[in-house]
Order: sequence, then C-alpha cells, then structure tokens
Amino acid sequence: MNKKALLLGMLCLLQASVFAQKPSKLNSNQIYEKLQKLNFLGSALYIAAHPDDENTRLIAYLANKVKARTAYLSLTRGDGGQNLIGSEIRELLGVIRTQELLAARGVDGGEQRFSRANDFGYSKHPDETLEIWDKKKVLADVVWAIRTFKPDVIINRFDHRTPGTTHGHHTTSAMLSVAAFDMAADKSKYPEQLNLTSTWQPERLFFNTSWWFYGSRKNFEKADKSAMLRFDIGTYYPLKGLSNNEVAAIASSQHLCQGFGRLTRRGSEEEYIEHLKGSFPEDKNNLFDGIDTTWNRIKGGSAVGEILYPIADNFDFVHPEKHVSALVKAYGVLQDLPDGHWKRVKSKELKELIAACAGLYLEATAGTSSTTPNSTITMNAELVNRSTTPMRLKTVTIAPTGTTLNKDIVLENNRRINFKETIKLGAIPYSNPYWLNAPWSLGMYEVPRQEDIGKPENDRPVQVSFTLEIGKQLLTYTKDLVYRYSRRDKGELYEPFEIVPAVTTHIENKVILFSDASEQSVSVDVRAGANKVSGELELDLPKGWKASPEKVKFAIANKGEVQKVTFQVTPTKNQSEGWIRAIAKSEGKTYDKELVSIAYEHIPKQTVLLDSKAKVVRLDIHKEGKRIGYIQGSGDAVPESLRQIGYTVDLLDLPSLNTEMLVKFDAVVVGIRAYNTKKELKFKQKFLLEYVKNGGNLVVQYNTNRRVDVMPPYRMQLSRDRVTDEQARVTLLAKEHPVLQFPNKIADKDFDGWVQERGLYFPNSWSREFQPILAMNDKGETPKKGSLLIAKYGKGNYIYTGLSFFRELPAGVPGAYKLFANLLSLK
Repeated sequence: MNKKALLLGMLCLLQASVFAQKPSKLNSNQIYEKLQKLNFLGSALYIAAHPDDENTRLIAYLANKVKARTAYLSLTRGDGGQNLIGSEIRELLGVIRTQELLAARGVDGGEQRFSRANDFGYSKHPDETLEIWDKKKVLADVVWAIRTFKPDVIINRFDHRTPGTTHGHHTTSAMLSVAAFDMAADKSKYPEQLNLTSTWQPERLFFNTSWWFYGSRKNFEKADKSAMLRFDIGTYYPLKGLSNNEVAAIASSQHLCQGFGRLTRRGSEEEYIEHLKGSFPEDKNNLFDGIDTTWNRIKGGSAVGEILYPIADNFDFVHPEKHVSALVKAYGVLQDLPDGHWKRVKSKELKELIAACAGLYLEATAGTSSTTPNSTITMNAELVNRSTTPMRLKTVTIAPTGTTLNKDIVLENNRRINFKETIKLGAIPYSNPYWLNAPWSLGMYEVPRQEDIGKPENDRPVQVSFTLEIGKQLLTYTKDLVYRYSRRDKGELYEPFEIVPAVTTHIENKVILFSDASEQSVSVDVRAGANKVSGELELDLPKGWKASPEKVKFAIANKGEVQKVTFQVTPTKNQSEGWIRAIAKSEGKTYDKELVSIAYEHIPKQTVLLDSKAKVVRLDIHKEGKRIGYIQGSGDAVPESLRQIGYTVDLLDLPSLNTEMLVKFDAVVVGIRAYNTKKELKFKQKFLLEYVKNGGNLVVQYNTNRRVDVMPPYRMQLSRDRVTDEQARVTLLAKEHPVLQFPNKIADKDFDGWVQERGLYFPNSWSREFQPILAMNDKGETPKKGSLLIAKYGKGNYIYTGLSFFRELPAGVPGAYKLFANLLSLK
C-alpha cells in the first residue's frame, strides 16, 4: 500500500470515529498503542480560550509520543465566532464547535474540557473580557478542571504577561491558569468543590511560546532559551503510517465551521515551551522528568505493572486475544488497591483493552431516533465474543430507569447473541446541551450541577450497562442507546437517541418587521414528537399587539409530522419591538420549545431545544427598489432579513454570473467573507464592476485581511481594525451624504441596541475616491473611519462595509435595517 492510500485509509478510520455514536472497533496497532498509554501514569492539561486555539501538534505529541493522558481546556465553546458552513451563530455555533473539538480530540488522542464562559466576541484586553465574564466563576472552573483532571503539567497557549497585545480572551485564559496553578491545592479556595473532588498541585507550568510571540524568527533565534524546553514534534508513528504533524493537521481540519481544513505536513519541526512555575526538569528532553509515571505511582501499583509491562514487551499483533486473561488478572489486582484518581482512570482504560483484545462487541440500539418522556421503547442488544476467553453475560441494567435484567447467557466464541427488551421510560429529562438548559447571559452560561461543569457534552439520556463475567472477574461495560439504520446511498448510519417533547413549535421567521400598522401573517409550524398529538396553539404577544384568531386547534396523527398554523398579527400604531412566543397546550401540558436539528456529516447530529420565539419590530422603514442579487459568502441570514423588509432576494450562482444577468437587480450584495471563501469570485469581479459602472449599487460586506483580494475599483487596504464595543459612540462624518438621508434619515439613536460588536476588519487605508461615512472606536483607541466606505464608479456606487450587519439584522436591530435599506437604495 502506498503512502497516499495509507493516509486515505487512516483518514477514513479517524473520521469514522466521529460519526454519531458509531462503535469503536480497534485494530491491533491501536490496541498496542492503548496498551503503551496504559503503562504511562502522567498527564498534561493544555489551556486556551477558544476551539481554534489549541495546538494540535503539541497535544498529538503528548498523547501519542509521550503517551501522557492529555486534555485541552477551552474556556469557551466558540459561540461568538463566524460560521463558514452554515447559518448557525451564537449558541448553535457553540454546539457545532463543541462537536468539532471532540472530533479533533478523537483524532489527536486528547480529551476535551470547557468552562462556563460564553464567547461574547472579540475583546481587546483582559479587563474588557472580565467585565463580561464572571471572573470568580471562570477561575473556579479552571481550578475545578485542575482538581478533577489532576495534571502533572499545565501548558498555556498564550502569554499572561502581555495584556492588550492579542485577543482579551486569550490573555485572560493564561492569567486564570497562572492563578489557578496554586489555588487548586489550597483547601480554602472554592471549598464547595471538595465535596466532589480533592485538591491538587500540578508539578510545573509552561507557556507554549514560539517565534510569533517575539515578532520575528530572527528575534526568536536571539532569545534566551535557558528556561525553555524544545521538542521535535515532527516524529513519525509507524503504527499509524502517519507523522505527528499529519495527525495534527487532520485533527485541526475537523474545525470546518472555522475554515481550518488544511494540508498535512511531514518532517522535523520544533516546538517550544517556556517554564513559568513549579519545578524545572533536569532533563530538558523529558517534560515529565522527576515525576514518577510508572505503576509505582500508585500504592501497590507495582503488582499491576508486573503483569502489564511484559504484555507490552511481547504483544501479539496477530492474536491479541492471548493477552485477555493477563489483562483481566491485572484488572482484578487493580481493583484491590485503595481508591484514587489513577485507579479510576486506569480501570477504565483496562476494561477497554480487555474488550478490544477479546474482540468483544456490545451494542444497544433503538428502532427510532427519538421518543418522549414516559413512553415505552424497544431496545435491541447485540453481543459477540470473538475470542476463546470464557465469558458470561450476567445482567443488563437500563439507566435512568434502574431496571436490572438477569440474563446468565454464555458468550461462545464468535456466536452472535441478540435479544430485545421493552423499556418503560419515566419522566426522563429532554435531550438538550446541558449548558443551554438555564437562561444564560452575554458572558456566562449557568450550570446548576457542579459535576456537569467542564463536561464537553451531556451523558446520553438512555444507557445500557452489560455486566459480564470474564474469567472470575465481573466487568461492566456501559453503552449509549443509539439509533442504527441504513441508507442505500450511505450504508450503515448511526444517530444519537434523543428524548424530545411531544409537541414543539417553530415560528417561521425569527425577526418579523412591520413597516406600518397593517396586520401580517405569522406562520408557526407545530411538530409532533409522538403519534396522535392534539391541542391548542396561541401566541404570547408584547403589550399592544394582537393576534387573530387568539387560539388555533391542531391535531397531528404521526410522529415527526408538521402542521402549519397561521395567525394574523397586528402591531402597535407607533414604533415598538418585543418578542412573540408560541405556546402549545396538549393533554394538560404546556409546550414552549423549538426543536433545532443540526446535521452535518463531519459531526454527530445534534438536537437543541430553544425557546420558541421571534422578535417583532414595528418600524417606520422606507426603501427603494425591489429586487436584490445576493452572493453568499460563509453563510449568513442577511438574505432572509432583506426579504423581511419587502425585497425579492435572488441567491446568485457564481459559475453563471455575467453582466447580462445582473442588469435586472436594483442592488447586488456580496455576503460576509465571500472573497475569502469563494475563490472563483475574483474571476467574476469584472462583471460586478461593470454592473456598478453602468449604474448599479454593489454592497460588499466584510472580509478578513488574510488570503483575500477584494479588488475594488480603487485602492483600499483591509486591516484587522475592529470596534468590539457594541455601544461605542458612532460619529456621522458625512451627515449630508445621501446614504444617511434617504430613504431613511439616520441619526445617533439608530446605533442603539446593536449586538456583540460594531464591526470588524475595517479598511485602514484607501484612495481619495472613497468617502468614509462613519467614525467609531473602542475605549482608549483612535477613531476608526473605515467601517463604511462609498465610492462613485461610473454611474453607480461601490460600497464596502465592515459593520456587522450579519449579526444585527438577524437580531432585529431597527437602526441596522434602516441603514442597510439606505445602502441598497443609494442613487
């Protein structure tokens, strides 16, 4: 097999592990690697702020070369970023990025942790960050991560000594890590945690430095490296057929919504970490020097090591089942040792190895992907012992019902055992990301249970535990109940099994604008989570708003079907805004949630329950023109927002774009990051400029300043300038410019109520043909005048804006709608 084919095979193997709930099936190489890791009792915790901050090269190196138990603590779930693959933003984007992080860890061998911090968007200084995050709570979460994971070594991605030089979240993550390093060992700090864990003092703390932090490679070459450790993280893994850098690239490429797909790399590459606190290793080639990482670390653990080390030294790749009895013996010896952290960690690893060596297959599936609380389901179990090791299934326990079924079935070599059980579920909670169950703030998620804090995702709602007698040892394996099915064009597929409400609703438009006092139709989809659902639906409206009829009956025969209900909603006469909520009542219960399914092929299907609501805005807004052409960029909801104010919006197909097809549009809008993500756009730029030259209106929304050639008709230089304070004062530089006068007069109050930021990636240099319209700046900074630039080109207008319309319009910000309508109406 050539290297290209081997890499492709490895990619398929790695990607298979991230598909929803697909069971793990280890080959002999993977078993051997896990056996090596079993015999290393050391751990490292990598800490940063966002899903894209982790250094997958170093995480992969620590997990695969050093064999350390390695975790990445990301303070946030990346909720405040942009989405290159879809329209999900904010909390839904955080759900996607959580799963992409888990997919990355499934590739590089690490584990994943989080804090309760909400990624509210870019900040320029830790002071700004900690005005929005609750410092005490986020610091508590870092301490909790250290106390529960118990790392010997902590590595910070960022430098705590340089506030204001990078994203405020970045520096804050390092500052909190430095503070937590000692606090985790102090019983007086967050003592409430000690009911569930114990104090812990890590051995040493490092900063993952590089030439980038020194400004240039030349500066870094001159730097004093006496306090640094250096690693060649380009090591090659023959058992994988991949180098560490290839593994790291595949891991980071799981971050698809952030556009992190990249080429794999090979060859020697250096990585540096700078010592900050704790002991310094005498052997600078060994991060764990001076730390006992053998089985002697556990009191009585040498007896376990005496069994396991020879297995690793003499592993039989052809017949790994030969080692099952010795592994079971080691497990029994380990269980006789006093309880402790490493006993718990290694017991779990040992059980996995026993199952893998025996070719033990255990699976629990349901015939459907979801059900409702208090329902009855059928569980299908499959068990296969593909070894000669004697095994007997003793019991099967269903959680959360607590039902235990006595089985006493012998698992003969390679004989499949199948059975079905009917399970009566009680008042089981709905499936939903745990951090989204309680109302959250701009800066923090609320997590009531301490033991949930930091977990990447929920425990699955239904779990099946198989207790087997292997040799003379009882071992329990817990499997999530999953939905398994096949499609002719996809083959075997898995989905998580979910608990959903009997009724969920969805208001068709998340922002509904009323340009006058006339009534509008508001459509609500009612979805059945079970068969034979009926009831009444009503709208909870802001004061002064009315709906007709007040209530509508619904009746749905089959689970999964949707009934559309329409109300006529009349707004207030004067300008106002608020929320409408869909309230369904069925069989004495009230349902007010919307079910959101997130389905991408690179992550498991996600089910999220959000409040079923929509923002309504009574706004006096005027517009010119009727038809808009829109070139999608990295995914946004702006087209739907423009339809809300009465425009017909056509999504343009780039391959067929030409001058003739553009003539019919009153304006053309280029979506966010389109020039970053649509490489063919530069070949179509001549048609767009020709459209402007002939009298058209072209609105180009923000692009990053990396790997982009925006190609306006005149000189313009993109930068990283941004204004992160959504309340920053806005100065109208060109008060008499038509864009601020027609058809809506723009005033200071139109910049009230903006969300997350003013804008980003503003140009900082442009030719005299461009006229800056607005000025704004964050605290302590000079005014930024590049948020909105307009240039006459021929008979038309070329408009470039870094204002965050992609956030403001879906959030129903009235002033943003008025200003965008003016951009489209410019003459």
